[in-house]
Amino acid sequence: MSDMHLSDVTTLRARARQNVENGAVTEGYSADREEVLRLLNESLATELVCVLRYKRHYFMANGLKAHVAADEFLEHATQEAEHADRLAERIVQLGGEPEFNPDLLSKNSHAQYVAGKDLKEMVYEDLVAERIAIDSYREIIQYIGEKDPTTRRIFEDILAQEEEHADDMADILKDL
Repeated sequence: MSDMHLSDVTTLRARARQNVENGAVTEGYSADREEVLRLLNESLATELVCVLRYKRHYFMANGLKAHVAADEFLEHATQEAEHADRLAERIVQLGGEPEFNPDLLSKNSHAQYVAGKDLKEMVYEDLVAERIAIDSYREIIQYIGEKDPTTRRIFEDILAQEEEHADDMADILKDL
């Protein structure tokens, strides 16, 4: 049995009125908020760089098997943009500012922006980027642990989709 006790209603109500300007960040928030915000912004940069790379690959895909890859590139670009939105929204909830400055995106991104000279190289570079995201998000999830369940859940959702993206790219790469 856990020795943790639940707060009574009066205590919950009183605590909610303290530091109300902090919005979603209550006294019970035990994560290092500045570190979580840094990780969220690095992940936001990663997702935005991936959107741009996938968009380029979508428009540049050509050759016999290009339509299959191009469809995946476009779908992934859309999903990476949705990930970016979720991360930016969480940054604001935690009282931070999402970093969208294009000059900082490549610097802050875990994944690199590699244009790719042909379809095979594009798919390969997308797979590498997905694998980087998978590793970094898994580490972030472990780092956050139980301290910030909402942020952890966002990363878990994104991680699951990044794993699907990696599978998609690996399957396409086999056929090229």
